[in-house]
Amino acid sequence: MATRTRRPERREEPLSRQRIVEAAIALLDTAGEGALTFRALAERLATGPGAIYWHVTGKDELLNAATDAVIATMTADTTSTAGTAATTPQEAIRTLALGVFDAIDAHPWIGTQLARAPSQSPLLRVFEHLGRHIQTLGVPHPAQFTAASALLNYILGVGGQNAANARGHHQHTSRTEFLDTTATSWANLDPDEYPFTRNVADQLRDHDDRTEFLTGLDLILTGITTRHSPIDPAPS
Repeated sequence: MATRTRRPERREEPLSRQRIVEAAIALLDTAGEGALTFRALAERLATGPGAIYWHVTGKDELLNAATDAVIATMTADTTSTAGTAATTPQEAIRTLALGVFDAIDAHPWIGTQLARAPSQSPLLRVFEHLGRHIQTLGVPHPAQFTAASALLNYILGVGGQNAANARGHHQHTSRTEFLDTTATSWANLDPDEYPFTRNVADQLRDHDDRTEFLTGLDLILTGITTRHSPIDPAPS
């Protein structure tokens, strides 16, 4: 008696762009950008690549949609958290910046995508929110673009570098082991050529990435507010 071939189980939910994007994010998080193919995505979704192409035209569009989904969720969360009357613009910027930092840390591929597509919506979401807070700070209009850009470049640069360090250096060792090894190497550098680096080696060993990120952000915010703070009129 011939045996019947078992058909694959049917999907419980109809295929949609949202399901495709969610599956792409999961694949990117676990395997990285290089593993994101329509064939691999089709296997996750129990469908054919042709069905995915009905909703997404190609990998670039899919990467942009996945990045936008993560950033949109993050900006919505940080906006609701910071959107109280008692929140200062500086606090709102810190909340937004830390949200982006944590998003890149959780999804390392996002940093590359944000830097790759400066004119597309994921990056513009962050830039728009930063710009609104810069306006609330009272920064004059001619200086608003520069101030928002400086903040954005710092957030993406440090967030992206932190994610790259986690991927490149911590795969076979813990963060503590990596920092201890690097700090020891710094401490043993030539004292005449690297006096400063030797002197801060212990600070490298004990530093916290998020704390250092926020400290650097505060330095930029202090510079912006100091340079562009309103000048009280002279008494008459």
